[in-house]
Amino acid sequence: MAPPNALPRNMPRDLHGSGAGLAPVADRVAALNTRYRHHGAVAVLEHALNDPDLGRVALVSSFGAESVVLLHLVSVVAPQTPVLFIDTRLLFPETLAYQREIAERLDLRDIRVIRAGLTDLTAADPDGTLHQRNTDACCDLRKTLPLDRALAGFDAWITGRKRYQGTSRAALDFFEAEAGTGRIKVNPLAHWGKEDVADYMLNNRLPRHPLVAQGYPSIGCAPCTSKVKPGEDERAGRWRGSDKVECGIHFIDGRMVRGPLKDTAA
Repeated sequence: MAPPNALPRNMPRDLHGSGAGLAPVADRVAALNTRYRHHGAVAVLEHALNDPDLGRVALVSSFGAESVVLLHLVSVVAPQTPVLFIDTRLLFPETLAYQREIAERLDLRDIRVIRAGLTDLTAADPDGTLHQRNTDACCDLRKTLPLDRALAGFDAWITGRKRYQGTSRAALDFFEAEAGTGRIKVNPLAHWGKEDVADYMLNNRLPRHPLVAQGYPSIGCAPCTSKVKPGEDERAGRWRGSDKVECGIHFIDGRMVRGPLKDTAA
């Protein structure tokens, strides 16, 4: 499916409406996937921000290599959508500068920078070397737990996950249940291919993350991200030398899970 070049500017009625009284998450996911199965990315996103079955919705973005596509779509459909950006305090300076540039350029009006508390960091990682000893614990401390707290006020969150990103995501639906939390993940770009992402960025003249041109096709925290050599998988630079391969955040009973997950949507 080729991404659109021109987008509608219809605005959602209530981005912050109460999630009280919502049906069980599995029932809502099944209904949403049936309702929007034949829609495109823009329509799914637009309806997600209006549909009462979603409740309160936020976008979670790393402002990484491909993030600008979904950020741009949201900026056109509903620029007041809450955008949660996790600053692990270990990000590349280029990522922090890119986040500020994109937020201003796209007129995103509700950026919420999420960080671990200084008390938690002092207790668990006083010298800032936890990533050298236990990468999962570091991700949990600096990324998973702060995001989990930030998402507590929402019923659903928008992700940039796509089917082409791995065999476990080959059947990824637009909507899926997040196990153990009662929230729904919305994946508007689930059916897009890598070429769709590249075309959309080109057609809409969107700036790329500056580190992509320097050999970083997948970008996380500075200590755990290295350049990718020609011929390597684009994710080879993430946690190089370890068996940790999953950069996205997934929750099972409120905890991060290493590696790909099976589709949990009903």
